[in-house]
Amino acid sequence: MEYFPVNLDISNRTCMVIGGGKVALRKTQGLLECGGKVTVISPKLEQELRILVQMKQIIWKERPYKAGDLQTAFLVIAATDDPLIQEAVYSEAEERNLLVNVADVPKLCNFILPATVRRGDFSLSVSTAGKSPALAKKLRKELEKQFGLEYDLLLKILGRLRPVVLAMQRPHEENKIIFEKLLHPDLVDWVRQKNWSAIHDHAQSVLGHDIPLETILPEGKEDSRTD
Repeated sequence: MEYFPVNLDISNRTCMVIGGGKVALRKTQGLLECGGKVTVISPKLEQELRILVQMKQIIWKERPYKAGDLQTAFLVIAATDDPLIQEAVYSEAEERNLLVNVADVPKLCNFILPATVRRGDFSLSVSTAGKSPALAKKLRKELEKQFGLEYDLLLKILGRLRPVVLAMQRPHEENKIIFEKLLHPDLVDWVRQKNWSAIHDHAQSVLGHDIPLETILPEGKEDSRTD
């Protein structure tokens, strides 16, 4: 099967997790990181999930899943080993045209979750279309070594430069060229070294005019100009 790759905005959307074990915990944490409003349905919960309930980060329905539980859901994840519940959750979700993923059962999913490396807003995902999660996990670990926290910082800098470029009100094609030129071959190394002056000088040369250093420094770096 060919999957359509997409980044989904789930902020403030209702996400249902069926199950209360370690897999449910991992899925819940991922949903929370992306701003989802999570309800967990399970008679029992892992201790870490109980802590999330106590902190009022998630809602817990302390009982087994039952038909009708998905009525208000936007996205559903079934993280249970019970085949009957898996089938029931999938059937209800399909009837309601909901996004549903049954952990480790690709045939009961209309979307799958890739192995993902996150560095703030920067993310890299690997998918094997459900054929080899082990390979996806292996590749994710390799990518984690290759793409460190400097990419989060790099993206923050580029994100602050973007409105500066757009404010110049040049044609779209010219903007594309400018954005590409900003990606100097040494840019990642400059970020690793916190060489803000090199980044600033390069940005000014590409843009063709002076810009305050504070314009491009990530928040919290204004006092680190000589690092």
